[in-house]
Amino acid sequence: MVDEILENSDDNDELYEHHRIKVDPGQSLTRVDKFLTNRLEGVSRNKIQNAAKAGSILVNDKPVKSNHRIHPNDVISIVLPTPVRDFEVIPENIPFEILYEDDDVLVINKQAGLVVHPGHGNYTGTLLNGLEYYFKDQQDVVPALAHRIDKDTSGVLLVGKNELAQTILGKQFFDHSISRKYMALVWGDFDEDEGTITGNIARNPANRLQMFVFADGSQGKHAVTHFKVIERFGYVTLLECELETGRTHQIRAHLTYTGHALFNDARYGGDKILKGTTFTKYKQFVQNCQQILPRQALHAKSLGFIHPTTRKEIYFETLMPQDMSEAIEKWRHYARHKDLFGD
Repeated sequence: MVDEILENSDDNDELYEHHRIKVDPGQSLTRVDKFLTNRLEGVSRNKIQNAAKAGSILVNDKPVKSNHRIHPNDVISIVLPTPVRDFEVIPENIPFEILYEDDDVLVINKQAGLVVHPGHGNYTGTLLNGLEYYFKDQQDVVPALAHRIDKDTSGVLLVGKNELAQTILGKQFFDHSISRKYMALVWGDFDEDEGTITGNIARNPANRLQMFVFADGSQGKHAVTHFKVIERFGYVTLLECELETGRTHQIRAHLTYTGHALFNDARYGGDKILKGTTFTKYKQFVQNCQQILPRQALHAKSLGFIHPTTRKEIYFETLMPQDMSEAIEKWRHYARHKDLFGD
């Protein structure tokens, strides 16, 4: 009998599926692509062969070509980009900023407020609807998100334009070899200048709209976030966060767990005044900052990956959006003139 573990990622930033199969002791010598095509329901042989080209098929932990013959008791691992569309995506003329484009990839600087993928309650008006419109005259392009960022997070987003590119990028996300850095304005000050947050992440059993950190590892998926203090403003701090893993709401959940919720992150309580004084002037100042930045203070600053065709490292970095820059400047002014706020 074949022992199989199927992992359909529901992570916001990892759109792949991982199959692990132990071959039966009585299995005859068979090409790995033929074996997997017969074993994996709804997966074409072409998709399996693309996975082999991408280095996404491992036999006993070693990458193999599609014509590799499997043996009894071999352990096969394959990573595939998850087919996330079970409905028609309607093309809509939705503007977005393109940082880079070639035959394989599209790199976007997503604006805050734009949902990236259709889902419950958001079947129109998303970035994917905009991508369908953008590529409407290119029948050979089927755009797919290589990862996701939240609606109210701005910044760099990567799109694969064909199945092979999507498979190669999916393997990089699965291996956590993609470089991703974010800028985050958070409540509170830090004793250290840099550090690492480690803790399994899963849905909060008390609030299904939140993710929760299970530090004891009893539930959830392994998650690691590295952070570095960029600037201190007293009651809030500007951080650079680097993802080692990519879980749903990872930065938001990890920072909330450490007592440093993102500034104005309503879902995780950051829209309340978590640090500071009771003076009216200070409360008004925070409210003014929230009006300038009516979302969580998180920006996907940079993205680095290996290009699926050239196999060269490619890197993109974006400037802070205006709303976040203005809020940070107000906090910078506050830190220099605390006495004006009764502090």
